[in-house]
Amino acid sequence: MLSFSTKKFQRYYASSIPLFQLPNPNFIRSSTMLYSQLHNQQEDHDNLVSSFNQLLLQNPTPPIFHFGKILGSLVKSNHYYTVVSLHRQMELNGIASNLVTFNILINCFSQLGLNSLSFSVFANILKKGYDPNAITLNTLIKGLCLKGQIHRALNFHDNVVAQGFQLNQVSYGTLINGLCKVGETSAALQLLRRVDGKLVRPDVVMYTAIIDSMCKDKLVADAFDLYSEMVTKRISPDVFTYTALISGFCIVGKLKEAIGLFNKMVLENINPNAYTFNILVDAFCKEGKVKEANNVFAMMIRKGVKPNVVTYNSLMDGYCLVKEMKKAKSIFNIMAQSGVTPEVRSYSIMINGFCKVKMVDEALILFKEMRCRNIIPDVIAYSSLIDGLGKSGRISHALKLVDEMHDRGQPPNIVTYNSIFDALCKTHHVEKAIALLTKVKDEGIQPNMNTYTILIHGLCKVGRVEDARNVFVDLSVKGYNLSVYTYTVMIQGFCIKGLFDEALALLSKMKDNSCLPDAATYEIIIRSLFNKGENDMAEKLLREIIAKGLL
Repeated sequence: MLSFSTKKFQRYYASSIPLFQLPNPNFIRSSTMLYSQLHNQQEDHDNLVSSFNQLLLQNPTPPIFHFGKILGSLVKSNHYYTVVSLHRQMELNGIASNLVTFNILINCFSQLGLNSLSFSVFANILKKGYDPNAITLNTLIKGLCLKGQIHRALNFHDNVVAQGFQLNQVSYGTLINGLCKVGETSAALQLLRRVDGKLVRPDVVMYTAIIDSMCKDKLVADAFDLYSEMVTKRISPDVFTYTALISGFCIVGKLKEAIGLFNKMVLENINPNAYTFNILVDAFCKEGKVKEANNVFAMMIRKGVKPNVVTYNSLMDGYCLVKEMKKAKSIFNIMAQSGVTPEVRSYSIMINGFCKVKMVDEALILFKEMRCRNIIPDVIAYSSLIDGLGKSGRISHALKLVDEMHDRGQPPNIVTYNSIFDALCKTHHVEKAIALLTKVKDEGIQPNMNTYTILIHGLCKVGRVEDARNVFVDLSVKGYNLSVYTYTVMIQGFCIKGLFDEALALLSKMKDNSCLPDAATYEIIIRSLFNKGENDMAEKLLREIIAKGLL
């Protein structure tokens, strides 16, 4: 331990900070436990508290070490309020804290987000003439980082280093992780460079924090370079390093590279955890490769890693994506049989899947089951079911669910309403859709591009092409970024009415606005031109799309 004067610190953190006062000196006891594990934890908690109270009654008073041991055990079980209360009782009984018990107290306040009290204890440490150790400083830094106060943590770091304190790998790992958590990846990398070879030797925690942050920012190439650098420096990557990189490659759609890293990890005898497996299962499912996802799932079980609700949700989502609802429902049942409780997202996935293949009655059964299990449907579950009901022509039922959403404090969003607009327009109830749109705007919900495209399509279907054109022009004037689909819907409206000059003019305008027509756009115009006997123009456009490689 470095020897130096602490007087400057005492002045800096206030030489006479009053002792903290607890809002309630009695420690908080847990309520009745429903599960045996929690019940055992409560028993352990009560036994430790009883042992502590017995120590307080002993005469002579046992050494402070015994008190610290009990407080440390309670901290490991996250009983922070209990520790604070017992520490206060200890002091009221005239038992002086040592550096270990002060550090335990700082840790409790830090975990509870009460950093002002952490620094009050720190000032008390300095006042009593103790030299804070690395644990003291690391705990204070961690407390600030947990609250997102990374710049305060960095300032504190600068102050303690200036006073001659020696920080360690944990300190810098915490600071680097703190910078990454608030999105300051570049600053984290700069700190790593500053640390490297000068202050402490960088470790796997520091590198992994930055690699993970880079991957989340889609800077996967940079992350892989940093991984290569740490390997060159003989810093061994761990499961978290590989998982971060695997996730990064999956995010940018490089599944082959992700699998390569996964295999390398296994060959190095680094065991993938549930999160690693879940990333790969999800990535395969998102691409509709459910067979490959199942292979990962099978390997997960072989390795003794228990699938969780996230694993099952990804598999169900994958099967729903490829419209294999029988298999999706089978996974849903297996999940429940395996002792994994389905959550609201599990039901939402299945409800959405059933609705997409027009199995709305099955979706309604699951929706009813949710209520029976006291699982409150979220906006996604409601919106999926409303969309399914709307597409199956059961608009009145869909509207009842919209009212129910309001009653249950789950206000519909524009996605929910778009399903209603679409259902109304497809059944030629355009006026009702327009009236509902006015009501939605009054509720403060802003329509999106999809809303207006639905309305344009609906107006064209009932022959109100001029009204549709007015909506379209209004969107252009207001600076909306019109999509290929919106242009195509308007072009289709013109073609249905035989207004080919307008359709072709809009096609030309699309190109001028850098909104490139797709095969569907050309097909609508070409088919309409052939139907009206405009063969020369149709053939000219056909040659154009062949040249563009759209056919």
